[in-house]
Amino acid sequence: MSEPDRIIRLKTVLDRTGLSRSTIYRKIAEGTFPAQIKISINGAGWRESDVNRWVESPTGWCDHRSAD
Repeated sequence: MSEPDRIIRLKTVLDRTGLSRSTIYRKIAEGTFPAQIKISINGAGWRESDVNRWVESPTGWCDHRSAD
């Protein structure tokens, strides 16, 4: 059984990817970085598995959830 997918916040995403905040949001708009998911009224985060997949293959990343 696999562990549940954690939700990570922007600071963690910045640390793991080495990208700037503006680059992350530009890449989300381009479809080349995982989009955030809403976790509360004023909060959002990323699925850790999506960010890990992007880190492993930045140029080959695609959103498998939207491809289904």
